[in-house]
Amino acid sequence: MTREPARTAIRLADGRELLYFDERHGIDRSAADLRSIGPIAVHSELRHDPLVDEWVIVAGHRQERTHLPPSDECPLCPSRPGYSTEIPAPDYEVVVLENRFPSLIDPGRCEVICFTDDHGAAFADLSHERVRLILDTLADRTKALSGISGVAQVFPFENRGEAIGVTLHHPHGQLYAYPFVTPRTLRMLDVARAHRDDTGRDLFADVLAAEEHAEARVVVSGENWTAFVPESARWPVEVHLYPHRGVPDLAALDDVEREELADLQLDLFGRFARLFGSPMPYIAAWHQAPTRVGRDLLRLHLRLFSMQRAPDRLKFLAGSESAMGVFINDLVPEETARRLRDA
Repeated sequence: MTREPARTAIRLADGRELLYFDERHGIDRSAADLRSIGPIAVHSELRHDPLVDEWVIVAGHRQERTHLPPSDECPLCPSRPGYSTEIPAPDYEVVVLENRFPSLIDPGRCEVICFTDDHGAAFADLSHERVRLILDTLADRTKALSGISGVAQVFPFENRGEAIGVTLHHPHGQLYAYPFVTPRTLRMLDVARAHRDDTGRDLFADVLAAEEHAEARVVVSGENWTAFVPESARWPVEVHLYPHRGVPDLAALDDVEREELADLQLDLFGRFARLFGSPMPYIAAWHQAPTRVGRDLLRLHLRLFSMQRAPDRLKFLAGSESAMGVFINDLVPEETARRLRDA
């Protein structure tokens, strides 16, 4: 059993759904969206690349989405007298809302998760209690989105920093409910299935055991989780966080695992912020099993990575990476792990 946060649903002026998640029950979240905004105009389609059997999302309407507004015009801050935002309440803890500029349309879905109403905060600044609430929220949305007919995979993630290409500075993440299984996931499933057929063992358990045995790349570990720099890290700074118990998604974690996970996430994000003496741009990507296939093969895990390779240098995906998918890492994973342990 896991605890359930308070959950309040409202509709925005254009019909989109917004959900408030609070630690305490009984908070008044009835403020209405008073904006005069019309329905969203979405022009999104899936196109198939026959050469690699992969789907590409074409979403021309996103070219017009809000881009790096000043802090006093942030659409993810709470509403205030004289200025209404995407969030009608004057304050909030965690909010999930349908993206006004979604990449996916039915049966897919794109949601935004706001981590805090503090515009100037970062994930590493949050309290343990807030991160636990975020985890409970992601678990709730994973379960809900997985139940939508036609949704094949749920992907929670956070992009942080202008070098990543963020369009809003407010601390937030996103959830994509894909109507197909993503290419990386399909590849992991194929490899995990072959590994099980050949050895009778779980691929992710064997990877975790090998990293724990090697020790050199382990950054931090607990009773239920271990974080390590993978031996074949693609990105200059890359950490994988594995649960010790094989679970398919965030919704399957129990209370004890979520409590420790909140602490380890704060630990890792703090190390990332200190590694080069200033906050790094990063992507935090939760890999979850597809909703209906391979749930016994793919283990939930977090990939936290950055393209920053020095305080004043970024890694760009050039010819080998962008054209052929072969990564070249300028930093040695064992040294990166040592530096993160020291951070």
